[in-house]
Amino acid sequence: MGFYFYTACCFLVIFSQASTAIDTLSQLDSLTDGMTLVSGDGSFQLGFFSPGSSKNRYLGIWYNNIPMQTVVWVANRVNPINDSTGLLKIQSNGKILLQVQNTTAVWCTNLTARVENPVLQLLDSGNLVVRDGKDSEPENYLWQSFDYPSDTMLPGMKIGIDLRTGLHRRLAAWKNWDDPSPGDLTYGVELEGTPEMVLRKGSEKFYRSGLWNGDGFSGTPNLRSNPIFDYDFVWNENEVYYIYSLKNKSVMSRFVLNQTQSVRQRYTWNPETQTWKLFSIMPSDYCDRSGLCGPNGDCDNNKLPACQCLKGFRPKWLERWNSSDWSDGCIHSKPLNCKSGDGFIRIGKVKTPDTTNSWVNKTMNLKECRAKCLRNCSCMAYTNLYVTRGGSGCAVWYGDLLDIKQFQSDGQDLYIRVSASEAERKKKAKVKLAIILGTVIAALLGFLLIVCYILRSRRKLKGNTNYGPHKCTNFVLLQIPVILLTRTYEVKDKNLNDREDKDENEDMELAVFEFDTIAQATDSFSFNNKLGQGGFGPVYKGTLGNGQEIAVKRLSKSSGQGLHEFKNEVKLIAKLQHRNLVRLLGCCMQRDERILVYEYMPNRSLDLFIFDQTRHTVLTWSKRFQIICGIARGLLYLHQDSRLRIIHRDLKTSNVLLDSEMNPKISDFGMARTFGGDQAEANTNRVVGT
Repeated sequence: MGFYFYTACCFLVIFSQASTAIDTLSQLDSLTDGMTLVSGDGSFQLGFFSPGSSKNRYLGIWYNNIPMQTVVWVANRVNPINDSTGLLKIQSNGKILLQVQNTTAVWCTNLTARVENPVLQLLDSGNLVVRDGKDSEPENYLWQSFDYPSDTMLPGMKIGIDLRTGLHRRLAAWKNWDDPSPGDLTYGVELEGTPEMVLRKGSEKFYRSGLWNGDGFSGTPNLRSNPIFDYDFVWNENEVYYIYSLKNKSVMSRFVLNQTQSVRQRYTWNPETQTWKLFSIMPSDYCDRSGLCGPNGDCDNNKLPACQCLKGFRPKWLERWNSSDWSDGCIHSKPLNCKSGDGFIRIGKVKTPDTTNSWVNKTMNLKECRAKCLRNCSCMAYTNLYVTRGGSGCAVWYGDLLDIKQFQSDGQDLYIRVSASEAERKKKAKVKLAIILGTVIAALLGFLLIVCYILRSRRKLKGNTNYGPHKCTNFVLLQIPVILLTRTYEVKDKNLNDREDKDENEDMELAVFEFDTIAQATDSFSFNNKLGQGGFGPVYKGTLGNGQEIAVKRLSKSSGQGLHEFKNEVKLIAKLQHRNLVRLLGCCMQRDERILVYEYMPNRSLDLFIFDQTRHTVLTWSKRFQIICGIARGLLYLHQDSRLRIIHRDLKTSNVLLDSEMNPKISDFGMARTFGGDQAEANTNRVVGT
C-alpha cells in the first residue's frame, strides 16, 4: 500500500511540474510571482526575478537551460516592484498589464488592436509576443518584445528603424549589475547621413560600425568569416536594420552592452565549462574610439603614435600634434583649387569616414562617382558603396573626414581629394619607381642572357651538347613570369590619381552571382515571379538583398542555346554600354545552371503592347515614333559606333524591353555576331534567329 501511495505522489509531483511548463497565457489566466512561462523547446523562461544583490522584483526573460541566470529582456526596467505581489495578465484588447497587488500598474503595452482571442506566448527565440489565438497565421504578431529590446540582442532580433511606423529598436545597457534601468550606453542605427550602427555614451558618439559595403561593415572587415553567426544589414524604403542568425542552432550566442566597461560584447555558451565565453568585443582596440585622431586623421594601431595625417595632409597645429593632442586634426598640405582642378589619391584598407555628412547612390559606378565628387568643391572623398562583385554604387563625403581607421588586411579603398600638384607628385613617384624597376629588370634579363651565352660557349669547348641553346633559353624564360608579374603590378599601381581611367574597364567586368543568391532573390524561381517564357528558358523577376530589382533569365538545359551561345551573350553585352541596350548585371554558372541577370524592365517587352487589344492604346503615334527612334539608336550603336561591330540576328518585338518611361532597350544577344572594324558584310554558316 505504501509503495502505491509513494508512486502516486511521485506521479502527481511530476505531472504538476509538467503542467506548469506552459508557454502561453490567455486573458482568463494570470502570472504571479513564483510562476513562469517556458518556451516550447525549453530554451527561455519568463517570470519575476531580483538582479544581483537587489531585492526589487522585475518581470524578465532569461535562458532556462543553463545554471547561471542570464537575463535577456526586462519589462519594467524603470519601475521595479518592491515586494512579491506582482501580477501579469493580458486584457481582452490584447494589452499586456503588469500590476502590483492587483491594482497599481507598473508597466503595460500600448496595444489597442481589435482582437478576438488575445494570447501571450513566449517563443523558442526568446521573443514574447501577443497574437490572436484565432488567427490562422501564428506569426501575425500584434506586439512583440523584440521590438522593445533591453541590453541584449538575440538571433532573429532586428536593431534598427521601421521607416513606416517610426519604431526605433535600440539597445540600452543596464546601469549596473543590480539595476536593469537604462544606462547612458546605447547602440542602434543612426540615419543622419548614410545609415550605420553607432554606440553612444550619452550624447557622445563612442564607436561606429563604418559604412555597410554589401559584404559587411567597413569597420569590422574580418568579422564576416566567423564560424558562429551570419549577419546582414537591410536598408530599403521601408526599414533599416541589423540582424544576425546562428550557423549552428545548438549554439547559444548573445550580444550585450556592458555599461561598466562601455563596450558591446558577444558571448557564446561553453557547455563544458558551464560559462559564457567572450567571443568578440567592440570597441576592440585604441583606434576604434570614434574621432580619436581628429579631422582628416588616420588611426593605425601598428604605428607609434597611432594617429597619422592622411596622405596629402599635415597637422593643423604641429606642437599639439607632437604632444599627442590630435583633437584639431589635419589640413591639406597644399590648398585646394576647385576651379582650376583638383585630384584624388587612393588610400587602401580603411574603415570609411563618419557618414554624418555623406551621400550615396546605389546605381552609379566609380567613374561617375568621381565626377560627381569633383564637381562639388565641398566633396572631400568618394568610394564604391558596395565592394562585392567588383564594386558598385557611390558614396561621397563632404567637409572634414572623421574617424578613419587603417587595417593591415581587408578594409576598403577610399579616394581622397587633394590639390592637383599633390596628386601629380604621387603619380610621378609611382612612375619613377616603375621606371627604376623596369631598368633593373632589363639589366637582370641582360645578365641572365650573358650567363647563358658563357655557359653555352664553355660546354661547346668541352664537347658537351647537353646544355644546348634551348635549355639556356628555357632558363631565362622561367624567370620571365616573375619579372612580368612584378612589372605588371607596378604598371597597375603607377597612376593612382588616374584610377578612374581603369574604372570603366572594371565596371565592364561581369559580376558572378551565387546560385543561392539568385534563388533567394526569385523566391526559389517561384511561378508568381515568372515574367515570361522565351525560346531558351523562363525569365523571372527578383529582388536582391539591397532592394535592387532584377530580371533573371534561366536557360533551360534542353534549350537550343548552348554554352557557346551563353558565353557569347555574356561577353558581348558585358562590353556594350548604351541607353537603348539592356544592361547585363551578372551571370551564374553553378550546379549545371546557366543564368543571366539583367536590369529589371517594369513594362516588360514591346510585344505585350503591340499584340494586346487593351494595351496597344497606350502606344500613341508619338510614343511609337519614340520607340522606333530608340531602337534605331541602339542598332546604330551596334552596327557603327560600338568598339565591336555587332549584328543582332534575333531582333523582334519580344526582344525589345521597355523601362518605366517606355524607353526601348534591345535585349537577348545570344545569336549576335561580331565583325571586324573594317568589315561591311560576312557570311554565316547556319540559319539562326529572326
